Amino acid sequence: MPFPNNIISHRYCHSHFFFSFNPTRLSVCSSAPNSNSKSKSNPKVSVTPSPQTIKLTELKKNIKLVGIQCLDSCLPGRYNYLFCPQCNGGKLMERTLSLHIIQQGDFAMWRCFQTNCGWAGQAFADSSKIMINGTKLEPIGDELIAYFAERRISEATLRRNAVMKKCGDQAVIAFTYRRNGVVVGCKYRTLEKKFWQEKGTKKWFYGLDDIKEAAEVVIVEGEIDKLAVEEAGLHNCVSVPCGAPQMVSAKELPRLERDTAYQYLWNCKDYLDKVSRIILATDFDNPGNALAEELARRLGKERVIKDLGLKKWLEMPSEDFNISHK
Repeated sequence: MPFPNNIISHRYCHSHFFFSFNPTRLSVCSSAPNSNSKSKSNPKVSVTPSPQTIKLTELKKNIKLVGIQCLDSCLPGRYNYLFCPQCNGGKLMERTLSLHIIQQGDFAMWRCFQTNCGWAGQAFADSSKIMINGTKLEPIGDELIAYFAERRISEATLRRNAVMKKCGDQAVIAFTYRRNGVVVGCKYRTLEKKFWQEKGTKKWFYGLDDIKEAAEVVIVEGEIDKLAVEEAGLHNCVSVPCGAPQMVSAKELPRLERDTAYQYLWNCKDYLDKVSRIILATDFDNPGNALAEELARRLGKERVIKDLGLKKWLEMPSEDFNISHK
């Protein structure tokens, strides 16, 4: 049934129509914009975060670098209970890690209360500093950069491998061990060749992230050797974390859980299982040869070779390329 004439009117307005209703009339009107009217849009309001918000964001980012999943609900001034990335909450998988962000957001501290863990540390909003088991680390300084430069190891390589120094007056190199970008340990070395690691630290290869997708891996005896190999363009190189034994053991291989001296091999088993060839570039002395033999016994002699040429290259005089790192 058509609309009665008295309740609908229409007129031609350009080529667009729309219906507009009022209580008594239905009319068709143009949808063309009025040339005299200007479209108005709400201006975008940019909110500048406060300095404390920026600081807190940076702090949480640095907390995540050590493996702690710092949630949005983790607020300053309170204790937050989270899963520990070191022990995963033990057999019961409980939230055993207590994380406390100080009110100002400058730093955070944590400790795991799982009986067999006890992992503790601090993180800072200033990303140039980190804390590992109570030891504060800072960017490597000019003195140590010069020390490595004498060994033809560049500042870029040091930064790529997150080589730092222990805070304080003494020049102590800190080789940070990382897995999936997360700090999992640290080894310290003085210029007088004194070495130590934090007690109770789980052992890994140094440079582990560099062999994630590698089909061929080079294993060397020390962190500086690993850096030197990288300077030659070989990134698929790792270092053992704890040096070489004095001699090859005459005993049969122990079970995995009792093979404490080489536990780092089993901790990195998933990385090594997919490797087809392993090149051992250990030292030429008796401990170096013993280390190569012990590694070969565990890794499978069919895929292991001892590369004398690479180690000789590492010990070239500085005028040729490198100097001895020992």
